[in-house]
Amino acid sequence: TGQTTLVAKNPGEILHWVPDADLRVRAAVASRPDGGSDLLVRENGSSEWRSALQWGLEDSLTSGPVTFTRDGRHLYLRDSRGVNAARLVKWDPRNGASEVIAEDPQYDVSDVLMHPDAYEPQMISFVRARREWHVLDESVRSDVTAVRTLDRGDFAVTNRTDLDDAWMVVFEQDMGPASYYVFDRSRKAGRFLFHSRPDLAQYELAPMEPISFTARDGLTIHGYLTIPGGVGRSRLPLVLNVHGGPWYRDEWGYDPEVQWLANRGYAVLQVNFRGSTGYGKRFVNAGDREWGAKMHHDLVDAVRWSIDRGIADPDRVAIYGGSYGGYAALVGATFTPDLFRCAVDIVGPSNLITFINSIPPYWAAFQSMLHERVGDPERDADFLTSRSPLSRVDQIRIPLLIAQGANDPRVKQAESEQIVAAMRAKGIDYEYLLFPDEGHGFAKPENRLKFYAAAERFLAKHMGGRSEGA
Repeated sequence: TGQTTLVAKNPGEILHWVPDADLRVRAAVASRPDGGSDLLVRENGSSEWRSALQWGLEDSLTSGPVTFTRDGRHLYLRDSRGVNAARLVKWDPRNGASEVIAEDPQYDVSDVLMHPDAYEPQMISFVRARREWHVLDESVRSDVTAVRTLDRGDFAVTNRTDLDDAWMVVFEQDMGPASYYVFDRSRKAGRFLFHSRPDLAQYELAPMEPISFTARDGLTIHGYLTIPGGVGRSRLPLVLNVHGGPWYRDEWGYDPEVQWLANRGYAVLQVNFRGSTGYGKRFVNAGDREWGAKMHHDLVDAVRWSIDRGIADPDRVAIYGGSYGGYAALVGATFTPDLFRCAVDIVGPSNLITFINSIPPYWAAFQSMLHERVGDPERDADFLTSRSPLSRVDQIRIPLLIAQGANDPRVKQAESEQIVAAMRAKGIDYEYLLFPDEGHGFAKPENRLKFYAAAERFLAKHMGGRSEGA
């Protein structure tokens, strides 16, 4: 039934809280030592908490609460227990009974649009190649049909009037800024309001194409390919842009970094390798303990796919990314250096043992998950060393650009310093940018400009693309 006794006095770290319609905090998600999570509930704002449902490690990344019903008697959940992909269910905390509201066998339920007063779901989205909305409430079906005609992008309802007679709607684009409309429900008509970045609207940007291929072990991998305009599709210099997380995914839409690279003359390949979210729990769990192994094989297979189709020049492929993507860039330089011409690592871990052992206090709730999904430094020291780029510095044969924030709480400065020191000791070519006033990524405009100027010079030198001012 999902019911248990009262929670122990010291439950795991709380990941997030859930208020009911009267703003009483009555549900919470707590981490568990096995990497899973507990759903804690209570009857009112002052009663005892109890653990009413448990998600094991295999379901923890694809499950969680959405909101209470209006009367506070039920919770809407994303729940993948017993199935592959997260379903939207209406769950009764008193007896554990569930009613399935919406599901897809491969894709997790993504956004849920709730009625602001009734607290009932009106439509839900699945992010397949693009975001697709499915109507649950017939009273909004004609509105959704009309909204879809306003623009070519992928839409979302961002706000509503108190009378619910008008919606604020945003359309995400791949070739331009987001477009905002006000939609009049009575007239079934929309009026354009503004672009999120109006200056971008005057430029011709590159389209983002959904792609898929079969990995070496038969798993279907999805991603996106962006081709610069006016250069054809044959033997292009290609940048493999690896997303961070790794429990995250790339989506269709405007990506300023992708457009910058395309403008400089590079085809850009984004890959939702195994371990990426949104494709169901079998896919995300296929990345467990596969850092530097099958997760990297998917990236390699993506590059091979682009070469086999004549898109990428096999002699001009770069690997680029931040956080986990930075780790992937270091893995590319150390594990498969013959595939890549150069690599750009932004705040990427070089040693998985020191990375996991130095996680910040606010990540404590995720420590068990890291131990289970990546490795335990005490139990798996040899294994983690074998998956660490620092252990294979001798294999680096390509130029590296490494960028690091000195105040990064997640991937400490030491992660970049130790691999830079190892390369320096061995006489290996590298460039290193340390930003003393940045953390996990670069937020200050002057630092962002400095990094991207250095990165495009580095790529132009080794890949032959355009560099501003060159």
